[in-house]
Amino acid sequence: MNTGQTPHTPFSPPADGAGWLYDCVVGHARLKPVGHRFRYHVYNLLIDLDRLDAADRSSGLFSVGSFNLLSFNAKDHGSRDGQPLREWADGLFAQAGLDTTGGRMLLLCYPRVLGLVFDPLSIYYAYDNHGQLRGVIYEVRNTFGEHHSYVAPVQDGEMSQAGLKQSRTKQFYVSPFNDLAMRYLFRLRPPTESLNVRILEVDQDGPLLSATVSGTKSALSTKNILKAFFLVPLLPFKVVIGIHWEAVRLFIKGLRMQPKPPAPPVFSLTDPDQDQHHQGIS
Repeated sequence: MNTGQTPHTPFSPPADGAGWLYDCVVGHARLKPVGHRFRYHVYNLLIDLDRLDAADRSSGLFSVGSFNLLSFNAKDHGSRDGQPLREWADGLFAQAGLDTTGGRMLLLCYPRVLGLVFDPLSIYYAYDNHGQLRGVIYEVRNTFGEHHSYVAPVQDGEMSQAGLKQSRTKQFYVSPFNDLAMRYLFRLRPPTESLNVRILEVDQDGPLLSATVSGTKSALSTKNILKAFFLVPLLPFKVVIGIHWEAVRLFIKGLRMQPKPPAPPVFSLTDPDQDQHHQGIS
């Protein structure tokens, strides 16, 4: 149960704008049944869902809802039916028993690049009016055009000076080499001057796959947009091609695809295995 007594932490959201870029490194490490690792350079957008108009004015090379070198479009996220993202996220948290209407809501995602995007994971950070993190939504996509959002209010004991620890039973087919009998362990240092995300996928015998994102913040300015674009010119292609290239490498190493189950509902508000797995996992 969330009692609202989250201890003070150094993770108040950025206060110096409406949108930011994070220069990031993504890493994956598969631990079994074969070892497999890779790292690549990307950049992420962090945007304040209450200040989209201000973000739209950040640079002539960035737009909200229209074509540009980099852009953000709400229809890539949430309900995808025109409902404002802030309203959608507040509604999901309300269904999960958390009132998030009094504070800020930030979304970490990939921007559109020349109108194109593929975003495997987007994270919504919901804060109260004191800057304390109260809830997270993990919005996951696969290459089959499906998406699922894990709604996760911050519970007692999950937030500390080291960051946020949460876990959820896997309900959504992502990698074709992993089945659904898994659990996600989320470890976050919410975005400030830097950000860190680690997702450990475990089965009944222990860790299977570790995915990490780490990055440093910069202003959403013309200079930084150009820098990001020229360092990673076609980010969406890099992400999609990278996913398929690593799949080929895993196939060569002997892994075979698991049958794809039907897609679950597009969001989950509770974790059916929370009581069973709620134990000290570091």
